[in-house]
Amino acid sequence: MTSKKDSKYCLANFIVISTIPILFFLSLIAGYLGVIHLNVPIHSISIIAFILFVFLLFISHNANYSVCKMKLDYHKMELQLNKKLKENTLKINNNSKSILDIDKFLQKYYLNIRNDNFVSVASSIFPMLGILGTFTAIAISMPNFSVTDTKALDNEISILLSGIGSAFFASIYGILLSLIWTYFEKRGLSKIDKYFQEIKTNFEDKIYSDEELLLYKYTQKDINEDKFVTTLKETFNLEFVKELNQLHLDSLKDIMNETNRNFNHTIQNVNIASKNIQVSSKELDNTISKIENLKDSFELRKEFLNYYLQKSDMNV
Repeated sequence: MTSKKDSKYCLANFIVISTIPILFFLSLIAGYLGVIHLNVPIHSISIIAFILFVFLLFISHNANYSVCKMKLDYHKMELQLNKKLKENTLKINNNSKSILDIDKFLQKYYLNIRNDNFVSVASSIFPMLGILGTFTAIAISMPNFSVTDTKALDNEISILLSGIGSAFFASIYGILLSLIWTYFEKRGLSKIDKYFQEIKTNFEDKIYSDEELLLYKYTQKDINEDKFVTTLKETFNLEFVKELNQLHLDSLKDIMNETNRNFNHTIQNVNIASKNIQVSSKELDNTISKIENLKDSFELRKEFLNYYLQKSDMNV
């Protein structure tokens, strides 16, 4: 239902773009029928008809036709745009607006209105089809030069020249279609730019401008810098530094006191151990003396025993 309504509404744009190509084609048909003095063979008419058919298929992707479909879809686009504006709302100084990039939104929304691939090749494909049609017409109208009669040969040459002349209509037609396409494409693009500008004007009060966003950016930067400076001042406050140093000094004193206590305790233990060693050394000296005394006594006994034994042997 909607597509039929679109086609009816944009029919005027279609007719405007196709009027000159159709009139040119009709004049060629009139020449073929003999209504006007124009020699156009049937194969040239067929080739040009094919080129015209391709051009009519491309018209729906021309900018001058696409702008009509864009305007027809305005209300649907408006609903989508309002939804996106709400999703990207930002409150600045008690003002609530959207930060949506409306240009990107419009480009994305109307991306499927026309095929950009067709648009990129349209201006060059029609001259190429015209040249192809010219060579095709020449090949079809090429006469048979196997005749031996001079009069017949002259007739064949006349047919060839006539065919070449009519074959160039295809190239002329292709170049004409390229010029028409380019003209309406440029005109349509200017209409699209104007249409987009009208939309941006209508929604201007709902979207932050670049200047407002830039001002907000610098304002936030100043606020963050002030917060940073304040934090630094609080961090490096003299009273705070004094308290911190005092805490460090107290902690250091506690550590030194504990170290001194441990050191004194260690000294005491060393003294006790030294006394114990001295006592043990004395006891060891006494023990060694006793052992030496015992040794001397043992030697004396041994000598006495030896002396007694020797004396006994002498008596015997």
